[in-house]
Amino acid sequence: MLLKDHLERSGAICFRWRSYLPMIFLPFMALALLRGEAVEFYVGDALGDVYEWAAILLVVAGQLIRILTVGYVSNGTSGRNTHGQIADELNTLGLYSIVRNPLYLGNCLMYVGLAAYTQAPLLALFLGLTLALYYERIISAEEGFLSAKFGQAYADWASVTPAFFPRLSGWRAPTRHFSWRMVIRREHPSIYGALFILFLIDLGFSQLATLPEAFPTAWLWVMLVATLAIGGVKLAKRHSTLLAPR
Repeated sequence: MLLKDHLERSGAICFRWRSYLPMIFLPFMALALLRGEAVEFYVGDALGDVYEWAAILLVVAGQLIRILTVGYVSNGTSGRNTHGQIADELNTLGLYSIVRNPLYLGNCLMYVGLAAYTQAPLLALFLGLTLALYYERIISAEEGFLSAKFGQAYADWASVTPAFFPRLSGWRAPTRHFSWRMVIRREHPSIYGALFILFLIDLGFSQLATLPEAFPTAWLWVMLVATLAIGGVKLAKRHSTLLAPR
């Protein structure tokens, strides 16, 4: 089997399970908490706070990239499907005009940021390298599918648009209006998931410390509001047309 064919075949398998890879790292993130706030211990409170905020900014940046991507796409593209590639049209505007895989870029920033928030920089680095290899295969499979479906149009777009690291020029504004309905419908799991993991990490640090600390009340309120919101979204999707595709 040619290397290209092998990459596409393994990429098709990885595509199906792409949402579950980060779960493999959850036990390692939990173990990292047992070391306490290691970065803060070595560099001091001030730099430790800078490190924590940098990790949070990675998570926020990743989610914003996903929101700005999903908010402008149509149904039948950039979805969460797991049973094969779907693309009713070729996205080449908005973030797709400067990078071919903005959703995967957003995912990587979020996952690496969450791992870094455990104050385990080496774990974050290892996760980043693993994701690079994993997404390389998925992208290879997607490129084969899109090339076969869209032909020269895809080849022309791919020839000037980087696969993963955005270029700094060539931005083309989306023609669609931004849809918060689409964002809420598709992105509520990742937004809530990121908040929940950050919550658990902070909870772990406060309870596993040598002298357990009082857990911030603000975090409890944030998670209460987020949980009620996620419940409302799921009810709206199931029992109303409020979030139905348009």
